[in-house]
Amino acid sequence: MAVGAFVFDLGETLIDERRHWALVADAVGVAHERIWSALEDVAARGVHHWQLFDVLGVERPDVPVEWQPSDLYPDAVHALARLRDAGYWVGVAANQPPEAEDFMRRLFPWDFIGISSLWGVEKPAPEFFERIVESLPYRAEEIAYVGDRVDNDVVPALAAGLVAVHVKRGPWGRAHDAPAGAIVIESLHELPEAVVG
Repeated sequence: MAVGAFVFDLGETLIDERRHWALVADAVGVAHERIWSALEDVAARGVHHWQLFDVLGVERPDVPVEWQPSDLYPDAVHALARLRDAGYWVGVAANQPPEAEDFMRRLFPWDFIGISSLWGVEKPAPEFFERIVESLPYRAEEIAYVGDRVDNDVVPALAAGLVAVHVKRGPWGRAHDAPAGAIVIESLHELPEAVVG
């Protein structure tokens, strides 16, 4: 069965989150390197990223997530445009607050946008991936889900019958190895050849 759609996670898949975490570090008064080290620690342990504040011994600050086009990984827009030009449906579905939708709409002419806070369900819940399949004119095995996290993206995508693509970047992308059956890439430039040959 040929893949007809590519759906992407946002953070650390399309977006480089280092600027955001630098703002968080500044808000809690710790060095940027220390917060990144704490993120790598919670990623390696497979716990929720908010536990990094327990590691740091500080209160979680109220730092809004405000993505900018400059936060995109250099390979992101080129890869999305290349997929669109090749005739694939291109979507994004991520665990994000409602205000992320506006940024996503300005970022790219998506065929599909899914936001956990608006759906009322977060990854890795099976219902999140079922919602993706229900929203697209493709069967599960015709949809590739591209994400950095093995626990939140790759394993549940495989369980839902999607083609799972693991991007090995960011704290979570490098912390764990993808299971058998997943496609592993280092860069979005490797799409779609890694998926469709």
